[in-house]
This record gives sequence, structure tokens and C-alpha cells, in this order.
Amino acid sequence: MLIVACISSHGFGHGSRSAAVLTALHRLRPHWRLVLSTALPPGFLATAFGPVPYVHRPCQWDVGVLQADALGSDPAATLRALEALESRLPAQLERELAWLRGQGEAVLVLGDVPPAAALLAAGLEAPLIWLASFGWDAIYAPFGAAFTPWVERSRTLYGRGQLLLHCPLSMAMPWGLPEVAIGLTAGEPRLDGAALARDLELHPQRDRNVLISFGGLGLDLDPALLARWPEHRFLGHDPALAEAANGRVLSASMRPLELMGHCGRLITKPGYSSFCEAMRYGVGIHLVHRRGFAEAPVLERELQRHGWHRLLSQAQLRTGDWQLDQPLLAPREGPLPAHGAQQAAEAIAAWGAEESGRGHG
Repeated sequence: MLIVACISSHGFGHGSRSAAVLTALHRLRPHWRLVLSTALPPGFLATAFGPVPYVHRPCQWDVGVLQADALGSDPAATLRALEALESRLPAQLERELAWLRGQGEAVLVLGDVPPAAALLAAGLEAPLIWLASFGWDAIYAPFGAAFTPWVERSRTLYGRGQLLLHCPLSMAMPWGLPEVAIGLTAGEPRLDGAALARDLELHPQRDRNVLISFGGLGLDLDPALLARWPEHRFLGHDPALAEAANGRVLSASMRPLELMGHCGRLITKPGYSSFCEAMRYGVGIHLVHRRGFAEAPVLERELQRHGWHRLLSQAQLRTGDWQLDQPLLAPREGPLPAHGAQQAAEAIAAWGAEESGRGHG
């Protein structure tokens, strides 16, 4: 069987979530073939999936929201990109349908979470499962009347799925589908964290080691700010961290979660996969407020319900007032279930077995 994952290229968080779920699925069904249909960079996919085999089909199925930087959205550019993609989709769809039909295997489509995945599934007469904590209908709605056709189109296409794997930390997804509620969809470390900690000369006290992560765009943060916290070690992918004595630059192929067992805190923007990983591995989140993206206030609210945290303004971030000397604030409610990737994989495996039972492969 082919599992065709149409993964949004809006950000690395979608890729990380899909990788966690598909890695768990590969353990359950190692003979099934994984096809990653996405415009995410090959280097990122190689790091996210590690030893799990897959075929990469470079395809862009959605736009998401174009960003001015890690903390700012650009609706006007997003609208132009949506219109440009719409003109390219028919040719891409025909090409991918021809390739997939030529494989001669039953197909199940997993969407995270481009609406156009529904067009691919319909063309293949294949089941479609959504893996989602939001849809682009909910993200585009606050952008105003110019986005109304995209909101309506997205919601219509989402309604053509057969199942919603309903992730935690979620927005409303009123798509009228059967749902399976799942827990945190965090991946698992693959490297020797203790050896990495020694190589990076991390602080022996876990709480003094701090990850800084602002997604694929990164953030132009002044490395001189690290001098305000000389007893801490700061880890991230930004090359500028090398300019500070207590900064540590991670290689592009190293996932932050490899070191979460040795870090006590994470400075970050609102991001689903970053939250899942930090909550799963007991890392406190210092959250920087973000405007202009409808998911951000939802994640901020859910963090206060379920995760150890502190809240920072953008001004505090820019001035180095990171509150690392303050105790983490406790969640108002209990922690979320930790094994969502396994739950999702089991649901996908059950659907695939049903398809195979119909004699399709």
C-alpha cells in the first residue's frame, strides 16, 4: 500500500508532525511505502524522517500564510500566492495522478493540511485522512472579505475527507467528519543526548540550558543579549549564536528534540510541533506573543492550560528580558496525553487494512 502524505510547506511544524506519525506507522507497517508529496526542503525531510524510507515528490499543495518574518504575517502577499498556486495546481494534479496510478498499488492519502489533498484523493478514488490542529479556513477567515472564497473553498474540500485525526492544541474544525482525538504528536530522539551534552559543553543543571527556536525563518536576535544570562547556555540553529561565549549552534541536521532531555526551557513563538515536543519532554516554554495569525492566541491559551510556561512580549524578547530567573508558571489543568503519534498511526493502519481487505492491494 502507498501512503501519500500531502504535507503543507507553510512551516516545518507540519513536517515534524507528519514525520512523527509516519515514523510510528512505519514501525507498525514496515512494508507499506511512504510518499511525501510536499515542497518542504529535502534536507529537512531527511533530518525529520531519519532512517525511515520514503519517496519524495516535490509538490506544493497549499500556501499557508506568507510571513514578513518569524513573528509577522503578510496577508496581501498570501493572497497573491494563493492565486498563483491556483493556476499551477491542475497540471501538478494531473502529473501526480499519472505517477500514482502507475505504481499499481492501493493508495491512502494523508493531508496535513492542504485542502487540495482532497482533489488528489478524489482523482485516485482513495480514502483521505486529515491530520490537523487547524484548517486554512480558520486561519484565512480573520483576513477579511478578499479571503472569503478561499475560506469557503477550503472548508468544502476538508469536508470531503473520511476521517479527521484531531490533534490537541487545536482550533475549531467544523468539517462534519468522523474524528479520532489524539494526544501530543512529538517525535522521539534518535541520538545519544548525553554525548551531545558533553560535546556542546552544556551546563550540568538542566534548567540552565535553553533552546531558542523560531521556525524555519529564524529570528534576527542580537547575540549580545546572551551576555545578560552568563550562567545559561543557549542552543539553536541561528549561526549568530556562535558570537556569544554561552551560545551553541546546532547543526542543520540536529533536531532540537534530540537535546530536550538536557534543556529546561525553550524560548519560542507559538508553534504546534514545538509545543508538542516541549510538553512531551518536560521543557518549560517561554512564549513570545505573536499577532496576525489566528492560531497564535489559541496556542497561547492552550499552553496556559496544559504546559509549564512564562509569557513574553516581543519587546521583552528584543531587550533580553527573558525571565529565565523566574519560576515557570504551572498549567491550570493537567498534562495532555503523550502518545498521539502512535494513536494516529494505529488509526491510519486500521484504514489501510480495511482498504487492503477490499482487494485493492
